[in-house]
Amino acid sequence: MPRTTSPRTRLAVAAVALTTLTVGAPAAYASLDKEPASAAGVRGDAYVETRLMFGTERPDGGPDVTDRQFMDFVDREVTPRFPEGLTVQTGHGQWRDAHGTVERERSHELVLLYPAASAAERDPQVERIRDAYIRAYGQEAVARIDDRLSVDF
Repeated sequence: MPRTTSPRTRLAVAAVALTTLTVGAPAAYASLDKEPASAAGVRGDAYVETRLMFGTERPDGGPDVTDRQFMDFVDREVTPRFPEGLTVQTGHGQWRDAHGTVERERSHELVLLYPAASAAERDPQVERIRDAYIRAYGQEAVARIDDRLSVDF
């Protein structure tokens, strides 16, 4: 037999959930702006990790971006801006395009690490990379994810 709850009970549960989300959310977002904690056992310096997601299918129906074309793009647009190093991972991804269609495609993830102190000067460099790929291969977007962390080499 299904268990039923009264409207009053459902309302109380909803109020508790809303209060928890409302009180907890600002603290969670505020912590994103802080440097990594230097607690015992945490090594390294404050860095930013930027990940860029590059699709390889062309929205205009042209030929997919090949691995060679992508690595030429990295050599031409990324390496001069981030000569300290980078990582490229190839995978398969999906996203919803501007027309609402879920697109599945081969993709590349580019990982960049740089000192947090240089984030303001690195930001425009990252944006130039994104813009260059969009223009070169007719893409709708290049996703960007930034995260602060401690890094030790």
